[in-house]
Amino acid sequence: PLDLWRLTEQYKSAALRVIRSARARGQPYLLYIASAHMHVPLAPPLLAATAAPRLSDGVYAASLQELDDLVGAIKTAADETDRDNTLIWFTGDNGPWDQKCQYAGSVGPFTGKWQTNKGGGSAKQTTWEGGHRVPTVVYWPGRIPANSTSAALLSGMDIFPTVLSLAGITPPSDRRYDGIDATRILLQREHTGHEFLFHPNSGAAGKFGDLQTVRAEKYKAFFVTGAAEACGGGTGQQQLHDPPLIFDLEQDESEETPLRFDTPEYQTVAQRVSQKREELLWDIATDPSLSTADYSTDGSAAPCCDTTQVVCRCHKKT
Repeated sequence: PLDLWRLTEQYKSAALRVIRSARARGQPYLLYIASAHMHVPLAPPLLAATAAPRLSDGVYAASLQELDDLVGAIKTAADETDRDNTLIWFTGDNGPWDQKCQYAGSVGPFTGKWQTNKGGGSAKQTTWEGGHRVPTVVYWPGRIPANSTSAALLSGMDIFPTVLSLAGITPPSDRRYDGIDATRILLQREHTGHEFLFHPNSGAAGKFGDLQTVRAEKYKAFFVTGAAEACGGGTGQQQLHDPPLIFDLEQDESEETPLRFDTPEYQTVAQRVSQKREELLWDIATDPSLSTADYSTDGSAAPCCDTTQVVCRCHKKT
């Protein structure tokens, strides 16, 4: 059975083997690590977790320290083997899971106040900034300027085309790619990323996968809003918006006050995002190769149903 308390150490051992083996053979390598931290259930070393005055604080801090140690070990090994020819890309896939309270982490200034003022959470599962804006650090000594930052609008979808470009690989031309090549942003400090990004529902409101939010440079338009479960258990009601709610993220990063419908600024942005959203929806609807995810569940396939164990999630039927 999986031992969560030793999982990060196993990640580290496997990663270092891959790096050192590739170096010994004189071959390039691609190493992908999807760490269990900082996802609940958090299971850091027990002694480190009990060092803080409050156990919950200790568990979270120890988990973060363990993740930091893992990243540091990988960086050290890469630096020792082929420092100037190794790209390290660190990022996340979603914001804090607000439902998990003290084990969730913090959304910082991206609080989604328009939603939280109406009830529910605005973090993971939602398309509020706290739900899907994540930190990214890209490290490549001698190629990426040190201590530089970029406000370019990028997405996790951009990793694939960027890595292909840096490796000198041309992707197949018989398909379209949602991501962009961010090489110039990383290496030459260009600041132009996506003009538009389309954000699907991930469980907070509407149907899974529906395109409910559109990012257009500094603006974000919501066609559907609805909260995920908050720490206190409350959820916000689903609301459809026609015309959409539009926020200026440069002026209102907490997404509290949408633009007024009767302003020229709103009218211009609303027309742009609505047109682009309709174009994408039509493209999806007419794509013969489109596949659909199956989100159905089967309790008999659950790997663990012991409700006395913190690492198990299923619940007894009543």
